[in-house]
Amino acid sequence: MGRVGIVVLSVCLCLLAASASAQLRRNYYANVCPNVESIVRNAVNQKFQQTFVTVPATLRLFFHDCFVQGCDASVIIQSTPNNKAEKDHPDNLSLAGDGFDTVIKAKAAVDAIPSCRNKVSCADILAMATRDVIALAGGPSYAVELGRLDGLSSTATSVNGKLPQPTFNLNQLNALFASHGLTQADMVALSGAHTLGFSHCSKFSNRIYNFSPSRPVDPTLNPSYATQLQGMCPRNVDPRIAINMDPTTPRTFDNVYYKNLQSGKGLFTSDQVLFTDPRSRPVVNAWASDSNAFNRAFITAITKLGRVGVKTGRNGNIRRDCAVFN
Repeated sequence: MGRVGIVVLSVCLCLLAASASAQLRRNYYANVCPNVESIVRNAVNQKFQQTFVTVPATLRLFFHDCFVQGCDASVIIQSTPNNKAEKDHPDNLSLAGDGFDTVIKAKAAVDAIPSCRNKVSCADILAMATRDVIALAGGPSYAVELGRLDGLSSTATSVNGKLPQPTFNLNQLNALFASHGLTQADMVALSGAHTLGFSHCSKFSNRIYNFSPSRPVDPTLNPSYATQLQGMCPRNVDPRIAINMDPTTPRTFDNVYYKNLQSGKGLFTSDQVLFTDPRSRPVVNAWASDSNAFNRAFITAITKLGRVGVKTGRNGNIRRDCAVFN
């Protein structure tokens, strides 16, 4: 392909992405299902009353969905004998079932209204539910953009290399987020979602036992925090043991995540590097001291995340069952 052809192709791709995100708007369902946001909010609240895990599970599900093939609910599809779906890729096996259940129950509540039945996509329900769980945990509320269609494919192989890993450095994080049109500031803001949720010991055990031959413990870890982690995650621990991502306020969506990074209490390498790398440290320091600034940045970042890979026209549909293709 000649240089002109490449330029034309890149322009076309940019226009395609712009037109896809342009169809997203607030009150998208005003004429077909005007109460959809309150219906979803009520369903999410009921699920939240049953278990707090609803919050981090739904938030993480949205992120994992959008970073693989775009925000199209393809992560919810169940595998079949002929197709291993996204959710069964090793990077997605730790997604808590409560996130999937939240979307499925909210979809059922929406479809229970005759005028709304099969009119609202699972992808949009996941986007709304994500906004709602953030608010339930004390985080900011925001107007969610709607108009996504559900994706038509879901394969485990499509997940390869698409999700950030706990061992990533800043360059790796920036490159992955930039591939979705997200800036370093967006990445640091979305990393703040680690103020909620939990991780299994295997994801960070290299930092507390096998960091290097001369230093078994990662020197960027707070020593007392490292000792605490070793107590909760002894060698050969049950892999199902889960540790709070935020050791201080694990059930509140707040800016304490950034204060933890200042104290050497980032659980993953990819968390702590946001403070140890001088390129991102100023933002960490700013948000550690200003929760309103963090909330504003998070709303900007998660809104941009929700525009990634949006399906329109013949590239998607509205699933009758979120876990099964029509």
